[in-house]
Amino acid sequence: MTPTHTKGSVVPPDSQIHSKWPLIALTSLFFMWGFITALNDILIPHLKGVFSLSYTQATLIQFCFFGAYFLVSVPAGWLVNKIGFQKGIGVGLSIAAVGCLLFIPAAKLEVYAMFLGALFILAGGVTILQVSANPMVTLMGDPASASSRLTLTQAFNSLGTTIAPSLGGYLIFSSVSGSESTGADTVILPYVVLAGALFFIAVFMMRMAFPQTAADQAEDQSDDRSFAALMQLSRPLFWGVIGIFMYVGAEVSIGSFIINFLAEESVAGLEELAAASYLTYYWGGAMVGRFIGAALMQKIRPGLLLGINASLSVLLILTAVMTSGSLAMWSILLVGFCNSIMFPTIFSLALRDLGRYTSKGSGLLCLAIVGGAIVPVIQGAIADAVGLQLSFILPMMCYLFIIFYGLVGSQYKVDKL
Repeated sequence: MTPTHTKGSVVPPDSQIHSKWPLIALTSLFFMWGFITALNDILIPHLKGVFSLSYTQATLIQFCFFGAYFLVSVPAGWLVNKIGFQKGIGVGLSIAAVGCLLFIPAAKLEVYAMFLGALFILAGGVTILQVSANPMVTLMGDPASASSRLTLTQAFNSLGTTIAPSLGGYLIFSSVSGSESTGADTVILPYVVLAGALFFIAVFMMRMAFPQTAADQAEDQSDDRSFAALMQLSRPLFWGVIGIFMYVGAEVSIGSFIINFLAEESVAGLEELAAASYLTYYWGGAMVGRFIGAALMQKIRPGLLLGINASLSVLLILTAVMTSGSLAMWSILLVGFCNSIMFPTIFSLALRDLGRYTSKGSGLLCLAIVGGAIVPVIQGAIADAVGLQLSFILPMMCYLFIIFYGLVGSQYKVDKL
């Protein structure tokens, strides 16, 4: 049998590597960017204290990190179209590692703006990574099971977000009281270790053999439709772009304020290190829910399950806003469990039937991740004005739109492309 050729590798179509190892390798990437993203939830309260920031100023961390998705997604889609998914992964990992290393001068000089610049570069690399890896997973198997497959790999993204708060919180918060620590320099060790891991994975991924249908599809495309024309032909993509904006905005905004929320006397009155450990429940719930969701979507229509989860999120946030003590605390933490299937389900439903335009559609969806930059800043402004607890009404409004997408927006047929 004639082997399938990819650039730099030869992959026998019927070998185990064709169906198993590439997906496992991609899963490690989901873990890494989940870990990186969740560390922002530790940086926000930490740098808020170090630089005496308001809520609005502190959320500039998320603004710069997720703002990179808005600015980098389109050129990332163009880049991936030119060099292919696999090389795109290598480039994304390398840029992210450079961003991590830039935390060293930012911490030594104690300049908040330098932290924001380092985060932007780090996020730019993660953006290229997402534009490459997400569609790769949807293409590596039966299209009918794409939502389930992406949900399963996203579960390992949640494993990263689950581990990051406890490990990052310990490394950063437990050192702040040290007599030789300035506060800002406690972030150096976690990000230097991350840089080393990212460079190592970049080399490994570039040497990995991927199936031609996944690894090189971007290189074979003749991408001749504009973004506007593509969204006009695919209503699920149009509404999905808005859905990703709303979902990422809500998830990131809640995660950004959980430590401060649990520190409120009316809720739990916890110290930062203790509150950071509870943040693990928020992200851990998403991980558990994704494993469960991957199985449920074999039996339940993905759009329906999306609508159910978003409805539960609305009810939980209302409870957190209207009550106090343990009930408010656990209600907001349980939103993480409901978040579980949302991103991969919206992403895969939006890319349905795009064919050779899958890479371009992925770039549009990654562009919408800018919701993680905008919604937290708006919630921070609301928190400064009317109080932190009431500000959670904003992410609740985002989940109302996701109910619409799951039940209505994702069900439209895609015109012939």
